[in-house]
Amino acid sequence: MEASGRETKQETAKLEFSLDVPFPSSHEATVALGSLSPDREPRKGGISKQLTVSGSTLSVRWSADEARILRVSVSSFLDHLSLVLETMQKFGPPVSQ
Repeated sequence: MEASGRETKQETAKLEFSLDVPFPSSHEATVALGSLSPDREPRKGGISKQLTVSGSTLSVRWSADEARILRVSVSSFLDHLSLVLETMQKFGPPVSQ
C-alpha cells in the first residue's frame, strides 16, 4: 500500500443572503441603520453581515459558512428590524436634527 503526499482540500462555498428594506424616506432608513448596526454577530467567525443605506433603502448582506448560522443571524436581525419598525410606527417618523 502506498500513501500519497498530496492532500486535497475541499473548499466549501459561502452561503449568502441579501435583504432590501424600503423606507418612506432616506432619513428613516438611516435611523434604522443606526439602530441595527451596533448588533455584532455573537460568533467571531463563520458569518459576516454588512448594512448599508442607499436612498431610502436599507440593504443587508450576509455571508456564512453554515446554513444554521445564517438562519439564526437572519432570524435575529428580522426580530430587531420588526422592533425598529414598530417603534417608528408607534412614535411617528424620526425628527431631523
